[in-house]
Formats: sequence, structure tokens, C-alpha cells
Amino acid sequence: MKNEELRIKNAFANGKVFIPFITCGYPDLETTAACVREMVKNGADIIELGIPFSDPTAEGVVIQEANLKALQGGVTTDKVFELVKNLRQDVTVPLIFMTYANVVFGYGAERFISICADIGIDGIILPDVPFEEKEEFLPLCQKYGVNLISMIAPTSENRIAKISKDSEGFLYIVSSLGVTGTRSKITTNLEPIIKIVRENTDTPCAIGFGISTPEQAAEMSKLADGVIVGSAIIKILTKYGKDAAPYVGKFVKSIKAAISH
Repeated sequence: MKNEELRIKNAFANGKVFIPFITCGYPDLETTAACVREMVKNGADIIELGIPFSDPTAEGVVIQEANLKALQGGVTTDKVFELVKNLRQDVTVPLIFMTYANVVFGYGAERFISICADIGIDGIILPDVPFEEKEEFLPLCQKYGVNLISMIAPTSENRIAKISKDSEGFLYIVSSLGVTGTRSKITTNLEPIIKIVRENTDTPCAIGFGISTPEQAAEMSKLADGVIVGSAIIKILTKYGKDAAPYVGKFVKSIKAAISH
């Protein structure tokens, strides 16, 4: 088992996992680095790093806005790679890229994935690549030992078993239809989905999309092995800007505490 697989596996070996998301370069890359370090200090188990893209179709308004501001601020894929190199000097938790197929194609898929391996990225999530089309990336990810993390949505229905069987790293369970964003209530019945996942794979699963409070996180963590939170963190960055890191750390601590009981 390669390092990155081991890192993700180990993250799920010690109880419920918290995976915070951050858009790289919003409001700037220094703030991103400070926030990631605060997240780790406050109990984040895996960190999802968003590479900004001009048309992030899976994202709601909050993260879309963060993407655009980061791009306007001059953030490029190369600068995000430099950020990861800097983080890897002292950050040992798994780091996952969340981005879009165009970003990878535009950079050159093999070049992109080989650099991910070199700088210590453990996995990538490409929300606009359907399961049936993942062959465009999977052989390269396997060649370089980077997990291609699959998503399962409430609409996956008869594909859930198949996606589960072929999964690696962890499975990203999308809690609700639509785009990311905080929701006052998650109404999807996720139990049947998670039941099928459990019957078909040992790969751990984490629920994301719409989780924004410790209460929601606690509820979702009863079903899954971990929770993913993005928009609520981006809102903190919008509110506090370059001073956001301690507030992000405090929020991460509250979520981690809620799912650790």
C-alpha cells in the first residue's frame, strides 16, 4: 500500500473524521496556508483544497464567489502547487485536491497528476467527471499513486454498488441534490445509500454538501465515517478576510468536538 493510501486509511482509523474544505487563494494564499495550519492544530483529519476554476458547476454562490476572487487575485494551479509544497514542510495530514476536469486537462493530465504525487497530494476529487468517464484519469492516478475519490449522490441509485466497489481512498457522499452551500436542514434519507455502500466496500465514506453546524455534523457522523464542511468555512473567510485563521480554527474545533462523542 502506497503512502497516500496509508495516510488516508490511517486518518479513518481513529474514529470519526473531519474534512474541512478551503478555496486556495481566497482571500490570498498566505491566508490559505495560515488557515490550513489552524485547521490541523484544531483537529482536522484530512484537508480538501479547492483549486480555483472559473466555472465550478458543483458549487453554490459562496464558493463560486471565492473561486472568482481567488482567480482575480492571480491564483494559478502552479501557485497552488507551491502552496502545497510549503504546507508539506510541517503538515502531515492527508491533503486532497477538489477541482474540475478542465483544470487538469488544461495543465496536462499526466503532468498535473505526477506533480500531485511529487508534492504529497493524497487524492483528487473531480465533481464534473461522471463515474463512467473516470477512465480518462484513473490509470494516471494509479500510475502515480494518487487516489481518485468518487462521489455518490442521491441520484446515483442503481450505480451506488458499482461506484462503491471501484472506490479508493474514501467515498464522498453528497447529502443533497443541487450545489454546495449551507442548508438549514438535510432532508435526504441517506441511510439506504450508506447501507448499499457498506454492503459493497470497506472504503470509508464521508458526507458533504450542506453541513454547516456542529449539530448537523454530529447527526451525519452517526451515519458515515466522516463529514465534509466547505461553505461554512468560506463564509468565515468572507467575514474576517486575512484575519480569518483563528476563527476558522475555532470552527474546526467545534465540529471535531461534535463528531467525536
